[in-house]
Amino acid sequence: MSFYGIAGLFISSYLWCTILWNVGSGYDRFDRKEGIVRIFRWGFPGIKRRVFLQFLMRDIQSIRIQVKEGLYPRRILYMEIRGQGVIPLTRTDEKFFTPREIEQKAAELSYFLRVPIEVF
Repeated sequence: MSFYGIAGLFISSYLWCTILWNVGSGYDRFDRKEGIVRIFRWGFPGIKRRVFLQFLMRDIQSIRIQVKEGLYPRRILYMEIRGQGVIPLTRTDEKFFTPREIEQKAAELSYFLRVPIEVF
């Protein structure tokens, strides 16, 4: 029984540190004038605490929407970049987006970037 108590203590301290350090938060900046996209995210403390990605707008191939319905629905917005793969733009734990909201965000972003939308 004490094993489960200690394991629960470690898991809860990990979750509290994740919340306090604001891991995963950040911003996306799309600058059409310069033609550059900048994505910034906070990570866990250490050498790579700040995750900063920068690439050209012409390297963006498409905007992807992943929709999984069921007991735990997930609606995630991704950006596919040539040579770097797929980068999530919304948090994976955000369950508050309705299908209409995620579709509207994807449509606005794809219109701004002039790229197609893919749904999978």
